[in-house]
Amino acid sequence: MKFSTVVPTKVAKDRIKYEDKILSMGSCFAVNISDKLKEYQFQSVVNPFGILFHPIAIERVLEYAVKGHEFTSADVFCHNEVWSSFIGHSDLNELEEEDIVTKLNVKLFDLQVALKESAFMYITLGTAWVYEHIESGMVVANCHKVPQHNFKKRLLSYEEIKASLFKIIKLVQAINPDIQIVFTVSPVRHFKDGIVENQRSKSALFTALHDVLDAQKDEQGAEINYFPSYEIVMDELRDYRFYKADMLHPNELAIDYIWERFVTTWVHPDMYPIMHKVDEVQKGLNHRPFNPTAEQHLAFLDTLVAKIDYLLEKYPFMSFR
Repeated sequence: MKFSTVVPTKVAKDRIKYEDKILSMGSCFAVNISDKLKEYQFQSVVNPFGILFHPIAIERVLEYAVKGHEFTSADVFCHNEVWSSFIGHSDLNELEEEDIVTKLNVKLFDLQVALKESAFMYITLGTAWVYEHIESGMVVANCHKVPQHNFKKRLLSYEEIKASLFKIIKLVQAINPDIQIVFTVSPVRHFKDGIVENQRSKSALFTALHDVLDAQKDEQGAEINYFPSYEIVMDELRDYRFYKADMLHPNELAIDYIWERFVTTWVHPDMYPIMHKVDEVQKGLNHRPFNPTAEQHLAFLDTLVAKIDYLLEKYPFMSFR
């Protein structure tokens, strides 16, 4: 007996191995998946410029990476004694102008390296609602608590989203033509925009994205893929027990479920035994004994060290600190 509608996923032709590097960009859901990748010791880089909710923000930093943009004081501003940039998230904010300019250039270099070295790139689209800075006409990545009257809120058009997604693919492939690009739409609902407005936003993203994916099927080069994280949450996990207290963000149980679906779709089966060993080590490191000097616990530690040594010998990039 089935108690939910199962969303089918197509097993990827090329799947992640521990030797591969992975770049994730986009909304907060990109962070959720990247955190799971890191938990299992995959080589994952996530959002060098912080969380980016809409395609225009993602496109812009990718264009800067491809063209070798150098950040200067013209790219930053001071508000409430904090230096910020409309290019990225508030995680990049600094108290000194020089520090944020330096940080932006370091993050751009990190993004360039990740683009060149990654075998897989996961892009999570969060919303089609954007804030356009009235004075400059710039569609910002983050408002940084600048007063609302400085911005015009609007919904990106189908044409704008489609053009941005095509540009994203072109920019990524310009640096790394062999990278596997995977798009997904965040299952986090942006009810702050309004319930109807959230649906308009997600619908705009879906329509443009799938038209881009359909068009890419006829193109030469690496395949562009889609992972249905939004559909899995909306159809398989539609009960509120799968949400955090805000009733909008998927909770840990939901993220674990989506991760399981992600693994069966995107991780090579040969990696499963290694993932199991990593999981054993992580649980062992989190274990808190009643008696740290007990003979049984000391034997447990010896076994744990042996497991870590085995993994580090095979995959030196892993870190269990």
